[in-house]
Amino acid sequence: MHLVQPLTMMDFFRKSEGKWFTQRTVHHFDSAADESGESNLTITVLEKDDPKVKEVCEAQGLDHNKATGGASFAWQVNLDMRSLEPKNAAILVDIPTDEGGRTGKLIRNQGYVESIPVVSRYRFTDEGVLTIDTDYENNQGQERCWFITDDFRVRVSTVRMMNGINLMTYCSERRCVSQEVLEQMINRNLDRVVKGVGSRE
Repeated sequence: MHLVQPLTMMDFFRKSEGKWFTQRTVHHFDSAADESGESNLTITVLEKDDPKVKEVCEAQGLDHNKATGGASFAWQVNLDMRSLEPKNAAILVDIPTDEGGRTGKLIRNQGYVESIPVVSRYRFTDEGVLTIDTDYENNQGQERCWFITDDFRVRVSTVRMMNGINLMTYCSERRCVSQEVLEQMINRNLDRVVKGVGSRE
């Protein structure tokens, strides 16, 4: 099946909706700290009339009518079964800057590098590679993300301080199977086993 790459931010959000298992490798250039690990990322699409979209825009003094929608990104440690905590979540709102939606601004209620409201710039290549540039108070961040398959994607990011690149991160993300789909798979396999046993009798 041919992979259809998203070329607008809302298409990217919709293709990303669901729960992902993330394997993260982090390389610090100026310390021995190791932030590599495994986590879960839950993405929920927000339509343009969602109150959270309006709230994020108004907090930054922007016209929410220009937004096409947004998404909630929540993360937690892998195998942590507790409910998602608001402090570990961010709301991203899409405001395109061209008619085709290939470039635009991402309005966040908190950034990934610094937990402050930020406005990022994004662009999509013809091949579907998303690049996001963010200027923080003390550094700059750049993230690239693209889909390998519908259920596997890659993220690569760098953080640049005033004296050069501070860290690089590589994440591979696999979509998690929902409980409903998992039960359907189990039932199909059980049916095959039962039919196989019956055919030998």
